[in-house]
Amino acid sequence: MNDLVRRYGAGLAGTFIVLTAFWLLVLVILPYLYLFENSFRPYLPVVDIGGPKDVYSLNNYLTFFESSIHLRVFTLTIVYSSVVTVLCFAIAYPLAYYLSKVASSAVVPTLFLLLLIPLWVSEILRSFAWFIILALKGPLNFGLLGLGIIDQPVRWMSGFRSIIIGLVYTYVLFMLFPVYNAVQSLDTNQIEAAEDLGSPWWRTHWRVILPHAKPGIASGAVTVFMLSAGSILVPTLLASTTSRWFTEIIQQWMFESQDWNTGSAYAFLLMLACTIFVTVVMRLFRVRLSDIAK
Repeated sequence: MNDLVRRYGAGLAGTFIVLTAFWLLVLVILPYLYLFENSFRPYLPVVDIGGPKDVYSLNNYLTFFESSIHLRVFTLTIVYSSVVTVLCFAIAYPLAYYLSKVASSAVVPTLFLLLLIPLWVSEILRSFAWFIILALKGPLNFGLLGLGIIDQPVRWMSGFRSIIIGLVYTYVLFMLFPVYNAVQSLDTNQIEAAEDLGSPWWRTHWRVILPHAKPGIASGAVTVFMLSAGSILVPTLLASTTSRWFTEIIQQWMFESQDWNTGSAYAFLLMLACTIFVTVVMRLFRVRLSDIAK
């Protein structure tokens, strides 16, 4: 607090604190408290709200556990969100290492610009683009058939395959940037010292680079998982008849059934799963929340 006042002055520091408090209280805490309170109340007509039937119970949460379909969709959402997180790391880590330690400083800004250009287009348009690419007679199958890689068109829009592709494409940069910042902060002399001592490339990454990049990896994993599990546009546009995302069920409860109470209970179950994932990732990488926030 004193450092903030000393750096920016009392007026500007007070403005920062007020805006931050407003953001946390009005736009985060109060809406979540309202949803949490509603998740324990029954779905009633307007005339019965506040009456003798409007009592707190666990019925909305029991609705979830009594539905085998919803349990299955919830489990698959968590599993495939984890798969998306792993795939994003597999793509982002080599690219982050190349940008930070291999590519020349003159080329890096151009490469970052090329990576950021897709973000200039809205997520819904990018999802529609992937819908066209992955169609049975889309350009992807056309190109693979032309190259002789496949003998017949592949139904990419089946199961969770198309959702995974869309989510990886949409959120891979959220893994790239924190990993890049972590790897870039590593002194190149440590990598050269490991190589001079005869360490093979894989051991250098395993014993030197990856331990240093743990906060960035944890930050990227948390961000990608939470964005993937909470995504609604990509699963809605790229899902097949055999795949559903848990956010679609929440949307169905809230907007189609107009049952915000049950939808709130489902939303908090998803938030609980995301919280558990964040805790597990922090324990796995042995990092603190302050390390991830950096």
